[in-house]
Amino acid sequence: MDAKVSMNTDKAYLLGLIIGGGIFGDAEDVFRVRLPYKKWGSYLENPQRAGQISRDIMNVVSPMFRNIYDLIVSFEAMTNVWYILCDGDTTALKADLSNYGISCDGEVRADADISKVCAQLVDDNLKRRFVAGLADSIGSMAKSQRRFTDENQILSFEIKGYNFNFVCDLCRLLHSINCIPDQVNWNHPNIHCTNDPYYLDWDKGFKLRILLDQYTQFGAFAFRTKAESLQENRSLQQQTHTALPCPEQRMNVTASCVHPAENDIILPEQIRGGHYIHYRHFCAVLGCEHAPCDKILSQFSRLGELIIPFPIQCRDSISRIDAIIASDPLLAQRSYSDITVSVSSLLESFQSNANSRLYGTDPNNGYPIKVVMQAVAYIIADDEELFGKRPKGYLKIITRHIQDNPALSVLFRKPDLLTPLVIVGNRRGALIGADNPTVYERLVMRSSENNLKLNVRLITEEDLRDA
Repeated sequence: MDAKVSMNTDKAYLLGLIIGGGIFGDAEDVFRVRLPYKKWGSYLENPQRAGQISRDIMNVVSPMFRNIYDLIVSFEAMTNVWYILCDGDTTALKADLSNYGISCDGEVRADADISKVCAQLVDDNLKRRFVAGLADSIGSMAKSQRRFTDENQILSFEIKGYNFNFVCDLCRLLHSINCIPDQVNWNHPNIHCTNDPYYLDWDKGFKLRILLDQYTQFGAFAFRTKAESLQENRSLQQQTHTALPCPEQRMNVTASCVHPAENDIILPEQIRGGHYIHYRHFCAVLGCEHAPCDKILSQFSRLGELIIPFPIQCRDSISRIDAIIASDPLLAQRSYSDITVSVSSLLESFQSNANSRLYGTDPNNGYPIKVVMQAVAYIIADDEELFGKRPKGYLKIITRHIQDNPALSVLFRKPDLLTPLVIVGNRRGALIGADNPTVYERLVMRSSENNLKLNVRLITEEDLRDA
């Protein structure tokens, strides 16, 4: 058997494994497959599982690489990563990948176009084997991959980079074997950074998530370790769960801020410059036939409520908050009124109406008190009451601190226009953006290139004064 034979199950599996984790080095014949198993595959955390991974590599993967590409396999186990090391002449492997339009430079999946590979997967068995290769390389089986609770266990395909078309094509392939993804977290600030446009660490990769029950019916693994972990994780569930077709799945759309990285050159042109109100909005813009376009379009009537040109909430040190204000002419030119506000009075207002807004100019705008309360909790919290910048239960924190000090107050700096409210105290600060749908909807327009893509222009002082 050689690399020129037509597609078969072993080649389909290897292509999935290679596309998922393959890396070409600078030297002519340096090729390896990276398996980012982290704690799940750590020989320190679980030596028994690590031993089985090594046997899977040598008993399952090694014969296929030898028979199809005449490469000899060994492995290297590091603390959080395993490498399948391939020795020998990689000419046949590179020629095969090139025939499928896949670059043999650096990380394969970074810019892989799998459309030609998918076209050769002519039956469900070939598709399942290709998906098995991807699942054995980049499919996370960590128990933390769940939807909210242990009752909804997930297999998550973890994909680095900015290859949106790769993720879309993989999703289509899974649909074709009735393995319907539960969720796609796209590598974009509108997914990974919805509240704070000053948070820069948004590049967290893609996560394509599938219910384990769904994958059990239609997907596959070649590694025994992955199959065993699937059953272990499923045993945590009390029921069996089935994914609905995408148009039938519930779509909960919440507000998100405009992030400057929406225009980052690293994003593909088809995505760049757009603002996305839901993860399925990306599917629609990418032209996926399974995207619930009608549901996306139905949300366009309330874009002023969903797209916020300011931070919904930004929490940081006072010095950082001051620097943010100074760097933005619209914020820096505001006239601020300092108001000392009783925390107990804020709690009473919140308990009276959790949906109320502060300092609005009409009933539809102002600073949402729920978000204000979250920021106040961050301001007054003791260090041990925070996960980084996130309060561990904001109402509990506020209630406890009021009990300790009924006269507790914080300082509000209220701007003359509805730019962000500033809250400071305890060496910490927060910026809270206002709800202002009538103004914000004027900033949004549909792209001339794609009627489903939304572009948002910068807000100006005139926009706020003309409200």
